[in-house]
Amino acid sequence: MLVKGKKGLPKDIRSILLVQLGDIGDVVWTTPTFRAVKEAYPRSKICVLLREGGGSLLAADPYIHKVFEIERCTKPIKKMVAQVKLVRVLRQECFDLAFDLRLDDRGAFMSFLSGAPVRASLFYRKALWRNTLFTHIIAPALPKKRIRGAAEQSLRVVREFDIDTDDIIPKIWVSEEIKGRAKKLLDGSGINVAGLWVTLNPFSRWKYKEWQYDKWVHIVDWLWEKYGIPTVVVGAPEDREASTGIVRKCKGQIKDVTGKTTLGELAGVLSFSSLHLGVDSAAPHIAAAVGAPTITVYGPTDWRDWAPHGKIHSVVTPDYACAPCYKKGCNGRGKSKCLDTLPVDKVKTAVERFCDKAKLAVDKDI
Repeated sequence: MLVKGKKGLPKDIRSILLVQLGDIGDVVWTTPTFRAVKEAYPRSKICVLLREGGGSLLAADPYIHKVFEIERCTKPIKKMVAQVKLVRVLRQECFDLAFDLRLDDRGAFMSFLSGAPVRASLFYRKALWRNTLFTHIIAPALPKKRIRGAAEQSLRVVREFDIDTDDIIPKIWVSEEIKGRAKKLLDGSGINVAGLWVTLNPFSRWKYKEWQYDKWVHIVDWLWEKYGIPTVVVGAPEDREASTGIVRKCKGQIKDVTGKTTLGELAGVLSFSSLHLGVDSAAPHIAAAVGAPTITVYGPTDWRDWAPHGKIHSVVTPDYACAPCYKKGCNGRGKSKCLDTLPVDKVKTAVERFCDKAKLAVDKDI
């Protein structure tokens, strides 16, 4: 059933579940929606359901009451047991309302199993059975022109119920405890958090989004030689081998904390950074959400949808008419020619522009 406005919702809403089972970047870009729902229902408890690992990012968010995570399990029996336990925990919250903010099967099932009497999501034409799991199906009117920005993906769901916000900039709060852990990690790596240094994440879950590692080595060495600015490499545990290879090739000062942080601690590290460099992955979204400037290399994906907003952020894109192509590499083979041929000078120019404008440089001899 299509319902517009708050008249389609219960009058007394005490507890709301927001289901976001996307990747980390999706979670970051959903924070404006978390804010909007809490502002619309300030007396309600706002809970969020995420994939395992994402909760530490939202631990200090003042708009969120609780974060639940779906545990990663490979063994069927263990997975079933974990699922049953999670459903029991969710039902104990007695949710009045559940919003599924993505068009996926699992989110639909979890919304249904949460026990919320009112459940809302977008209409999904490719799986009509999914729509039957909700009490409110939303078919928002098509905009006259394409709306850019990843925050719109979740906001378009709640807007149909007169829930909105003028602030669509993602924000991640970092607690003093997490900042303390991040500082300890950086101190132990020989990085002064109060000094000038940049973070680098050259890794992506999707390899077709990556720029060649040797080119990042060139950038690291050049940053140290020209500006005297050290680099800190960040990434997931599965990136450790690749990060070790990059560090070994660098002549400039570089430190490696890849795989040594939770997502929350990564946010803490990025919050101290003078600049974040990298490719289209979770890191630039988190960096921007904690206030760090970013320079991000984009290829097949569309920067207009995913790049952080604001003058302190910039993107580097290839000079290919086919980019962005939205494909998983050229011909779907996992390699993107537009990125493989992207020259180092394009990234250096973007970094130079930022460093000169921000007057970033340190004396290596001090």
